[in-house]
Amino acid sequence: MAQDLRLGFWNADVQRKGPGLLARDLMKLVNQDGRPDQDSLADLAQAVQAIDSLKADVLVLSGFDYDAGGLALRALNAQLAQPYPHLVPLRPNTGVPTGLDLDGNGRNDEARDAMGFGLFPGQGGMALLSRLPVLPDQGQDHSAFLWRDLPGVDLPPLPDGAAALLRLSTNGHHDTALALPDGRAFHILTWHATTPAFDGPEDRNGKRNHDETRFWTLLLDGALPAPPPAAPFALVGQANADPDKGDGNPAAIQALLDDPRLQSALSGDTSDYGGTIGPLRTAYILPSADLAVSASGLAAAPAGARHRPIWVDLHF
Repeated sequence: MAQDLRLGFWNADVQRKGPGLLARDLMKLVNQDGRPDQDSLADLAQAVQAIDSLKADVLVLSGFDYDAGGLALRALNAQLAQPYPHLVPLRPNTGVPTGLDLDGNGRNDEARDAMGFGLFPGQGGMALLSRLPVLPDQGQDHSAFLWRDLPGVDLPPLPDGAAALLRLSTNGHHDTALALPDGRAFHILTWHATTPAFDGPEDRNGKRNHDETRFWTLLLDGALPAPPPAAPFALVGQANADPDKGDGNPAAIQALLDDPRLQSALSGDTSDYGGTIGPLRTAYILPSADLAVSASGLAAAPAGARHRPIWVDLHF
């Protein structure tokens, strides 16, 4: 049975500065019927409107705080005009303590010392909202993969003991399998790489950003311990790398864009950081080559938001 499906991604960037605060604010928004009387909730009301306007059948969000009970995600979903029946909070590495002084400033309990930058475990994580059922037994979580174990890795200088525990994913590398009406599994491969900046000459963030994206090429090549995903699949997320401009090494994202197993269904700048950085292409939806893409686009960013929602229409 043929089906059209809209796959969307948006770095909503509605994270808060403490655990549980996003869920609290979203519950306030729900109770106010979408008419917040506090400026602190305006970003959430705009986020709800942006998600409703996107009309995605499967939506990946980043910049969304994770909590183990999925309270924040359920509170967001309850506010949508057409709530999603299937919700998947994707547990990130952000804010998970390492016990080490990774940035060398004499303290080992700060956001920059965590597995991935975060003020608390789960800050700025990812989530998947779907109208297709989830196949939990067919998905994979690659987020515990150690950076040092990536083939061909060029690690920057790290404190003693760091290489033995530092994970590649600053946020996460997840494979979530969804059930298509014809019985096949559709794999959504998600990641949000660190920004390739805010470090020193050791280029720790730049190298990690590059390797977080290169992970997918190696997985598809069968060069990692985990098996590659079976088609159909789509890579969806925030690479935080532009192939043509900006900081960082563009080789890994360019390799994905050139990979014949994938298709670059849309182009254009997806974020605008203003100042000297300006607009960049940082977000991507890369469907597997076997999929039929009927349309794609970039939606307008809500007022004050840095990132634009993106979408691809697929025909199965």
